[in-house]
Amino acid sequence: MFSARLFQCLLGMSALVYAGPCDIYASGGTPCVAAHSSTRALYNSYDGDLYQLVRASDDSTLEIGLLSTGGAANVAPQDSFCVNTICNITTIYDQSGKGNHLTQAPPGQAATGAGKNDYDILARASVAPHLINGNKVYGVYIIAGVGYRNDKTTGVATGDEPEGIYAVLSGTHYNTGCCFDYGNAETTNTDPGAGYMEAIYFGNRDVVSSGAGSGPWIEADLENGLYGKASTGNNPNNPSMNFNLVTAMVKGNSGNEWAIRGGDGVSGALTTIYSGVRPSGYSPMKKEGAIVLGVGGDNSDAGAGTFFEGAMTTGYPSDATENSVQANIVAAKYGLYS
Repeated sequence: MFSARLFQCLLGMSALVYAGPCDIYASGGTPCVAAHSSTRALYNSYDGDLYQLVRASDDSTLEIGLLSTGGAANVAPQDSFCVNTICNITTIYDQSGKGNHLTQAPPGQAATGAGKNDYDILARASVAPHLINGNKVYGVYIIAGVGYRNDKTTGVATGDEPEGIYAVLSGTHYNTGCCFDYGNAETTNTDPGAGYMEAIYFGNRDVVSSGAGSGPWIEADLENGLYGKASTGNNPNNPSMNFNLVTAMVKGNSGNEWAIRGGDGVSGALTTIYSGVRPSGYSPMKKEGAIVLGVGGDNSDAGAGTFFEGAMTTGYPSDATENSVQANIVAAKYGLYS
């Protein structure tokens, strides 16, 4: 006979596998207000599309959905649609229901390539094949000049309001360019000053801050600085995250509190890289609530990285909630495709 303790353990494992990260955030009292993924549903009940492709040969478009409700991406139609041509990702859909979809980033102040006076480049759709629970999927492969953005969002934190952000990224595709970000940015595509952003940064740029080893590191882009602690310089508690898959988390609370956490996206627990007060001059925050992927808040577009999934919450998630999200990511069984 099963003991009550064993039954509860099995029930918890079942909930972990079948709930999505945004179900876990909601159960912790910090629901997602934006949820983006090219690989899987981030809610157990989600049955919509993940992203849209455009085919270079004739400009036809295709929506990429799921193998099943709450499941992995169905990329077989993509492989057929894109044979003998190039496909690019035009839209990454928001699964939260708030319509915070990501599309081609508009021109911005600090872009060095096409994005200076024109829209950023779209990501190639079939460059980063991976596995999730044994199913072939594709990441969003960002190189310099590629960027996605939404400047007119709903429900995303502004000012000093609390929020949490997580992303699953490649730990082997990165550079020193500014800035491979995912998170909260300015609505103007310019740099108004310190504290107007709160986003995950991933790479080995060490102009303001750095971590142990040669990187890449998880840091927070707070505008006018990539920070791994409450001051500039090296944070020896920020390890190089060169796993195949990396879980990155940044969260900010009202009242001068923020944290950075991360770990291996395939196995293990999260490491708390920093938790405490913000850098001097960054409290209260002045967040504007736009969402960026692959570029900085002023459209600085020299960064590189691969994005698989991520979300933004309202409210400051507890460590326990984030630990459960990490366990869910590990349970999704990301892996390399060969």
